[in-house]
Amino acid sequence: MTRHAGEGPAAPARLNEVDCWIFDLDNTLYPAESDLFAQIDVRMSEFVSDALGVDRAAARKLQKHYFRAYGTTMRGLRLNHDIAPEAFLNYVHDIDYSALAPAPLLGEALAMLPGRKLVFTNGSARHAERVLDRLGVTGRFESVFDIAAADYVPKPFDYAYARLIERHGVRPKSAAFFEDSLANLMAARDMTRVWLRNGRDPASPGAERVDHVVDRLDRWLHDAACALARRPANRPATPAEYMRREEP
Repeated sequence: MTRHAGEGPAAPARLNEVDCWIFDLDNTLYPAESDLFAQIDVRMSEFVSDALGVDRAAARKLQKHYFRAYGTTMRGLRLNHDIAPEAFLNYVHDIDYSALAPAPLLGEALAMLPGRKLVFTNGSARHAERVLDRLGVTGRFESVFDIAAADYVPKPFDYAYARLIERHGVRPKSAAFFEDSLANLMAARDMTRVWLRNGRDPASPGAERVDHVVDRLDRWLHDAACALARRPANRPATPAEYMRREEP
């Protein structure tokens, strides 16, 4: 059953079975309107242009071709041009993070959720750490599983998911995966799939196979966490509930 963002899940489908919460990073943990990824996108084109000696238009076209063919531009550059992934990642993530504001509601929701929380990103751990720090949620996650941990094989390739599952002992049937990419969600077999649609058509191909469609993660996740804790979303946590939480 798919539940849309505004409904406020009183009884979230399948989420009561989840003991591992897995989150994509870019345009998922932070709002897409921050345009953080737009900075990364521009720098990817710059890197391709400079590294291959082509103009920006050709670089942009090649960048998108590699993304479609290989899952990430970086993987296309690595396989076709023997470019070190670290150089690419360091360059494209050298951006201005000031557009990201603290996300106290997200932090509250993560603290309330029962079980483990992981970040699963096609970016670098360093980039993820900067984002989490700006959001104020660093201490809410057990680990960041980045592209290097997946041997530079990105989502949606099966290898990346298998590496995540193996390294962190994830049981897919008791895991929930939050993503803005439907292709990446479809590859998360047996997991509860939560799609951050970011204004895209809710009838997009593949959307019918997700369990939840969400517009704003922090509010939806907070409502879901309250429902799982059997606590009204508008009631503050009690001192006892705070004492049971993980330390930030």
